[in-house]
Amino acid sequence: MTPTTRRLTAAALVLLTTTACGSTQPQKGTTMPTKSGTGELRTDLEPLTKRFPLLTKAETAEWMSGTLGDDRVPGPSTYWIDAIVTLPGAVVAEISEGTREDTTTPAVVEGLQDHLPEGPFLTGESLDEAFSGQGWSATAYLAKNTNTVVLVTMGQ
Repeated sequence: MTPTTRRLTAAALVLLTTTACGSTQPQKGTTMPTKSGTGELRTDLEPLTKRFPLLTKAETAEWMSGTLGDDRVPGPSTYWIDAIVTLPGAVVAEISEGTREDTTTPAVVEGLQDHLPEGPFLTGESLDEAFSGQGWSATAYLAKNTNTVVLVTMGQ
């Protein structure tokens, strides 16, 4: 092997090693896809009860919905619904078993943020599962000492 060949081989190995060992971590500032929608604050219950059977007993609701990501990209859409729902006390007692207090504020769309109940919130897998199903996954937050549930959901 000539000295030039050795230098080129060494340079290629250094380049290959540097490239292969690069970070695969997401860049800072990477966030969830953008929620887009009409911006309409809705109060009708039927679209919610159709998707989330537990809400058939809901007393009131304020909610917004839309799609995730860029509408210009072809393909199936992922839908989102953020809702603030008042349920009867009996339903709240049923779904609140196994919850724990959490200081996290629900990540609802901007148009609902001023409508959020005061925290702290109760969260838990069983609470999420109570509202998940039929192609929808939910993160549910029960405002402590109230009958108000905040839902952050996604579905197909």
